[in-house]
Amino acid sequence: MQFSERLGKLAPYPFVEISRIIAAKRAAGADVVTFGIGDPDIPTPQPIIDRLLTASQYPPNHRYPETDGLPEMRRAIAEWYDNRFGVKLDPDTEVLPLIGAKEGIGHAAFCFLDPGDIALVPDPAYPVYGVGTMFAGAESYIMPLYERNGWLPELDAIPADVARAAKVMWLNYPNNPTSAVATEEDLASAMAFCRENDIALLHDAAYSEVGYDGYRAVSYMQMDGAKEIGIEFHSLSKTYNMTGWRIGMAVGNADMIKALFQIKANLDSGVPQAVQEMAMEALTGPQDCVDDNVRTYQWRRDRVVQACRSAGMEVDVPRASLYIWAKVPGGFTSAEFAQRLLEDLDVVVTPGSSYGRYGEGYIRLSLTTPDEQVEKGCQRIEGWSIPAPQGG
Repeated sequence: MQFSERLGKLAPYPFVEISRIIAAKRAAGADVVTFGIGDPDIPTPQPIIDRLLTASQYPPNHRYPETDGLPEMRRAIAEWYDNRFGVKLDPDTEVLPLIGAKEGIGHAAFCFLDPGDIALVPDPAYPVYGVGTMFAGAESYIMPLYERNGWLPELDAIPADVARAAKVMWLNYPNNPTSAVATEEDLASAMAFCRENDIALLHDAAYSEVGYDGYRAVSYMQMDGAKEIGIEFHSLSKTYNMTGWRIGMAVGNADMIKALFQIKANLDSGVPQAVQEMAMEALTGPQDCVDDNVRTYQWRRDRVVQACRSAGMEVDVPRASLYIWAKVPGGFTSAEFAQRLLEDLDVVVTPGSSYGRYGEGYIRLSLTTPDEQVEKGCQRIEGWSIPAPQGG
């Protein structure tokens, strides 16, 4: 039996491998602390669950949902964007519910890219941007993200011929994995570059609601002219602890939203309607749970930063997102250092190289672990004498 060439191009998805390692260690009796996957440990708020329980009893919700979602769901998304960002959206043409942001991001490549086309993809980055590009038969032109530039793409380093040929640019702020943030000026510069070169700008804003010390992320949709060339992907996963319910949204340019709808209509059957009702409760109900989440994550952020620094790792204090992006000590690769943490401490982190070539030299620690586990992991890291690299 022969499989497609694209299957052979796929590297193991890093989070699947992390889950396998954790399961194997625990099966062997290890007391594993994981800072690996960004999956909130805090339960979905009870009013949202209650809405699901009620909605699940409604017979029409037992049938196939429509790809474009319930009209009330699209209105709730538009209302949330207006309340949060002051952005006006037409719920009928500029909003599309998704089966999680990841689904929409993966499908987006098929809207814009044909074989041989070019996508501008950041590195390090969420792997799906590049994987979707590859599935569409297109090529990723890597935009390296460097600490020296605040983990923002250096647009003037993109060759003019590549810029003219590119069809899409992916951005993600607040950023996974680096936790970097972008200002309005940063997003406006990217938008101007894309407009000049006729590039669709696709912004992943899944972490906009996890901001610390009073920081509030901006939306790409707030930029004047944003709808002319771009769409933004968002998710309820991190904001409302709803990773398991799989619901997100794309908003922005009406033609681009229509294109994504056309792809989805042929490949999936939409978000289950009872889950859409959950989302409506989340988006339109009290938002206290969001502030509660941030308070929890901020304590974890401070504790993990303290532990990493105590162990001799260089790390900046992030203003947003669920991750600590720490520089590994000299002499180690990212994978080697992650392996030593696992072998010596039973602590799981993600090597920065899992997010691309330019993530080498860093590890990512997720804050989506219960407080007592965070404390246990931090104590292990603080009490660790970092070994010399092999051969050192």
